[in-house]
Amino acid sequence: MTVDSTSGALPAPSPYPLTSRYHGVPVALHTTPDGRQVPYLRRRLLPSTDGLTPLAEHTVSAGDRLDLLANRYLGSADQWWRIADANPVVDPRKLTATPGRRITVALPGAVPGVGNA
Repeated sequence: MTVDSTSGALPAPSPYPLTSRYHGVPVALHTTPDGRQVPYLRRRLLPSTDGLTPLAEHTVSAGDRLDLLANRYLGSADQWWRIADANPVVDPRKLTATPGRRITVALPGAVPGVGNA
């Protein structure tokens, strides 16, 4: 954790766990016309696929879903977003919409593997 050099204060911890795709996304404040401040998350941009270590390549079959694939390959259904990030598309549902499509399952960023050990 770094100290804010302008105020000397520590930044607020992320309200999301390390396993969340929103971990580390900055929280901003919107001030309404009546003066209320409403917190919101800034936009999360798709990360670069550079540096990801491919774990597997999966050929989509009828009935495949990202949550089921995440459970199979990553051990947790709620990590479906990691597969989506490794195959950048606007709509993650498109990744499993066409049987025969090949999608990459990658290790999370900063996890050492064959390609980045």
